[in-house]
Amino acid sequence: MHSLLSRFLLAASAALLLFGGAVHAFAYKKAVAAVATSNLAAFYAQALKGLWLIDSATLVILALSFGVLALRPALASALVIALLALIPAATAGLLYYFIGPSPPAHLLLFAAALTFLAAALRANA
Repeated sequence: MHSLLSRFLLAASAALLLFGGAVHAFAYKKAVAAVATSNLAAFYAQALKGLWLIDSATLVILALSFGVLALRPALASALVIALLALIPAATAGLLYYFIGPSPPAHLLLFAAALTFLAAALRANA
C-alpha cells in the first residue's frame, strides 16, 4: 500500500514539476523582452536569460527523475528522494523570500511536500 501511494505521490510531483518547467520555458520570450527594455548591464541581462532557462531545465530534469523513480522504485532510496525534494523546496523558499507568495512558489512547495511524503512512506515500507 505504502509503495503504491509513494509511487503515486512521486508521479504527481513529477507532473507538477513538468508542467512548471514547460510553463517557465514558454515564458522565456517574455523574460527576454523584459530584459531588453531594462537598464541591466549586459552581463546581468545575459545571466538572467541563462538562469531562466537553467531553472526550466532543472524542473524538467527533476520531473523526469521523479517519473522514473515512480516507475522503478528500486533505483533510489528514501533518503535520495528526500534529498532531491530539497531542490523544489529550496527554490520555493527563495521565491517566497525575494518575490513573496506567488503561484510558482506554491506549486514548487506542493511538489516538494508530495516528494517528501513519498520518501517518508518509502522509508516506512
